[in-house]
Amino acid sequence: MHHPDDDPKLLDYNAWLFQEHADESQRQAQRERQDALVRRCQATIGPRTFISELAMVAPTSLRLGADSYIAAHAYVTGTVHTGDDCTINAFSVVRGTVTMGNAVRIGAHTSILGFNHSMAPDRPVFRQAGTERGITIGDDVWIGSNAVLLDGVTVGSHAVIGAGSVVTRDVPDWAVVGGNPARVLRDRRVPKPAARGDGSVEAARGLADLARRATAQARALIARCWQQDALAPDGTPSGRYVDAPGARPTLRAHADAVEISQLLLGEPPAELPAREHVRRLRQNQDPRTGLTPLLDEEGRHGPAPSGYADGALHYHILSLGYALDLLGSRFAHPIVAVADMTPQEIVDTLNGQPWQDMGWAAGAGVDSLSTALMWNLLREPHPSPHTLTQCDTLFGWLHTHCRPDNAMWTGPRPQDGLLQVVNGYYRAVRGSFAQFGLPVPHPEQAIDTVLEHAADVRHFGPGLTTACNALDVAHPLWLAGRQTGHRRAEAEEWARAQLAGILEQWVDGQGFPFRFPSPGGPDHQDQRPGLQGTEMWLAVLWYLADILGMADSLGYRPRGVHRPEPALSLPR
Repeated sequence: MHHPDDDPKLLDYNAWLFQEHADESQRQAQRERQDALVRRCQATIGPRTFISELAMVAPTSLRLGADSYIAAHAYVTGTVHTGDDCTINAFSVVRGTVTMGNAVRIGAHTSILGFNHSMAPDRPVFRQAGTERGITIGDDVWIGSNAVLLDGVTVGSHAVIGAGSVVTRDVPDWAVVGGNPARVLRDRRVPKPAARGDGSVEAARGLADLARRATAQARALIARCWQQDALAPDGTPSGRYVDAPGARPTLRAHADAVEISQLLLGEPPAELPAREHVRRLRQNQDPRTGLTPLLDEEGRHGPAPSGYADGALHYHILSLGYALDLLGSRFAHPIVAVADMTPQEIVDTLNGQPWQDMGWAAGAGVDSLSTALMWNLLREPHPSPHTLTQCDTLFGWLHTHCRPDNAMWTGPRPQDGLLQVVNGYYRAVRGSFAQFGLPVPHPEQAIDTVLEHAADVRHFGPGLTTACNALDVAHPLWLAGRQTGHRRAEAEEWARAQLAGILEQWVDGQGFPFRFPSPGGPDHQDQRPGLQGTEMWLAVLWYLADILGMADSLGYRPRGVHRPEPALSLPR
């Protein structure tokens, strides 16, 4: 390393050397530089900081934490607030409203743009009004050189943004992301797998190939499921999404289209403007109950729901809620039918689920109830005691009624073994323990039960395997496997055995069927490719791949209904 005396500008470009090598005249010049910023914009600047004279720093509000620096030719304007140990390296641009936690490292030539402008066709772009949602970056984040972060994104703590990435959507905690648009490649806490002689390399290549094909074909397979009508009088696109050609329009299909497009492309489906997607997904929520009715055979909205007991409407709480979340929106109203429940009514609702006869439906009831509580909590600036008591009641019931022998909420039946038991378990824990980031009870017994079910040939094979049945095994093995190493090799063996068969089901330009076709070919609608099958199998593949330590081969990470991260942590 050259000594600073060799070049008077060395410290401007290698700002981390300033505290060790600057002489007194350089330190005095730095104090004057910082004092001028304090006077100009009431800046707050922590100790042991350095702001290069060669940087253009002209914010309206600046907070620079201790042990931080801004290097030569950085361009910093707007409202920029950082924690301690933050570094803005040479030629970086940080503009608009940008908030950083502690220990954020920004590589050279990076642009973090916490503002934007409109681009309506009625006037030149340079005359458009500005917008500013801002960018929030957590703690311990490394942003590689030449990355671009666009207005409105949130980067979770401990994330790594790969060099050259273009970040257009939120980045989860601990995620490693890369690409344009940036996609989650893996979780920092999970080491990359070493090359093995068990077919892992071939499996990883198969996953990567499928992901490339799915991404390239995403727009076409979604467009295939758009039922176009004539334009409305005002020119607004008119039509509805169907699960597959020939099916009737549903809001579930619309939500699946949003999930697939956001997962693979990082953008809303092209058939409608983003605001129109939001309007349609929100438009018929009943303000009295907070529930959204199904569409009728002609694609029109049905009558207002009678109340929470109408279970046919429950999946809209998940599908529409998460589709809106991916579009940066929320339900227009709280889920009033759940918000108004007393603790005793929650207990009565849970006790009233058909655990023994229809375990899947019972688990679905828990899933929708838990998800409604989550959306309601997210609407409250400060969680109310009533809503927190509802959550305590829900989780208390789940813990006290969970059977210690099999970790489920019911036992097997002669006619279908553990099918209803395990399917109900997945739905119940997805909406509760997984969605709120809480450990599942009796994880080793859960793995035992799920592996026993996975070996039941009545439910897996040609004409039998469905996306639901596969997900109901893959997710619990993944979730409980994060708490224990119990029978991990068997879980990996099962996951590895599923991959090849699933990859074979992809139909170019159409996606995945919900159910594996029969040996003689598809003989039912759910054995033909559609949006539901595509959305669910893409999630199943991610969980199987993550069990095997190769999810980074896919280049995507579920972000909606089937997201692996908790959606909300309960206040402690």
